[in-house]
Amino acid sequence: MPGELPIPEMAEVDLGTVLSALADPHRRAVVLELLRGDGGERACSSFPLPLAKSTRTHHWKVLRQAGLVRQRDAGNGTFVRLRHPEFEAKFPGLLDVVAGISTAGSTPVR
Repeated sequence: MPGELPIPEMAEVDLGTVLSALADPHRRAVVLELLRGDGGERACSSFPLPLAKSTRTHHWKVLRQAGLVRQRDAGNGTFVRLRHPEFEAKFPGLLDVVAGISTAGSTPVR
């Protein structure tokens, strides 16, 4: 696809690298938003990340290099899509577990 930034093949995706990328709360929030979406592409600028542009760029790069997302440049914007089906094939249920833990952690226990 034109403008698509390089990503690792799923055979090269390492679980430790993925978990390291997901350890950051900002990156995890992005992945959770993409999981809740319709599976389509989203503008990177549409995520409410209260960070400097250079820091946001770094987070996108970490997610991409971990193999979690596909990212492409298009004119004045950059778009991102979660590699959910590919992750389900290699790490069944991993993203759902991360989503469940993250959701459970934000709910007060009574």
